[in-house]
Amino acid sequence: MSWADPARREAFARWLATLADHGLDVATLRPASADASFRRYLRVEGAAGSLIIMDAPPPQEDVRPFVHVAGLIERAGLNAPRVLAQDVLHGFLLLTDLGSRPYLAALQDALARDEHAAADALMRDAFAALVRWQQRIDASGLPAYDDALLRRELALFPEWCVGREHGLSWTAAQVGQWQGLCDLLVASALAQPSVAVHRDFMPRNLMCCDPNPGLLDFQDAVLGPITYDAASMLRDAFLSWDEEQELDWAVRYWQQARLAGLPVDADFGEYWRQLEWMGLQRHLKVLGIFCRLKHRDGKPAYSQDLPRFFRYARRVAGRYRGLGPLLALLDELEGRATRFGYSF
Repeated sequence: MSWADPARREAFARWLATLADHGLDVATLRPASADASFRRYLRVEGAAGSLIIMDAPPPQEDVRPFVHVAGLIERAGLNAPRVLAQDVLHGFLLLTDLGSRPYLAALQDALARDEHAAADALMRDAFAALVRWQQRIDASGLPAYDDALLRRELALFPEWCVGREHGLSWTAAQVGQWQGLCDLLVASALAQPSVAVHRDFMPRNLMCCDPNPGLLDFQDAVLGPITYDAASMLRDAFLSWDEEQELDWAVRYWQQARLAGLPVDADFGEYWRQLEWMGLQRHLKVLGIFCRLKHRDGKPAYSQDLPRFFRYARRVAGRYRGLGPLLALLDELEGRATRFGYSF
């Protein structure tokens, strides 16, 4: 395994030496996956089978939230990696292995083979797990998805997508329009009932396993709006569905959530409006994050999916009164003539 920092390599070797009880075969260490953060994951064979090591270098990463939420998930009876050993100071965790079949790959394969029933079954499993997550996870100790955090996330869009990616500076009038849009989206989010929010509940962070699905990348969980995770799953960063299919899964989730006693709005039309506005907040944030990954972190591949998020944002902005000014801001970024008129 390659290490950019010799001191970190030595700290890793010292930590491995303390894990004799797990029977790790160091010769089998190999990359398992990486993500958009500074974390990486290694797979290693142990006495009881394959295990995962998280390498999360401080100060860029802090493994304590992962350990905390992993405990909440285990107590809730959901399927996620269990923490077998930890070195919090140096950012190393030994985890159980949920396998190597991500939901994203399984869904893409099913669609490529025109097996829509298989894709539907996977998505229904995911939404059933989301209901259990929202019902059973004790969110009392999680950070709040509050006004300040929602606005910090939205601020990524003008800084990184508008300024760095497109090299534009907004006029005072455009800044005022943006601030008004932010006020509407934040107010909608904060008016919703709060539950545990995974914050990245999407096919790339779910694994095909038994019980299905396995949950990954949950360390940023917060106490926040009940529509957030459903919006993430329906309007994914790497896979899109037609709206009829989105509505079908949304209605099925909404019905299950009501039966489970979750505080979703009793009017599905209002629930859908809340979900779309929540999704728009997320999509604007992700546009900023993907541009930041490209310009700050040297990870340009994510920017290939920027058009997907522009489409998501346009669909919602063109549908509701009050969000229309966003269309003009997006038009400028995409080099389109300003469109007048929108449905609401």
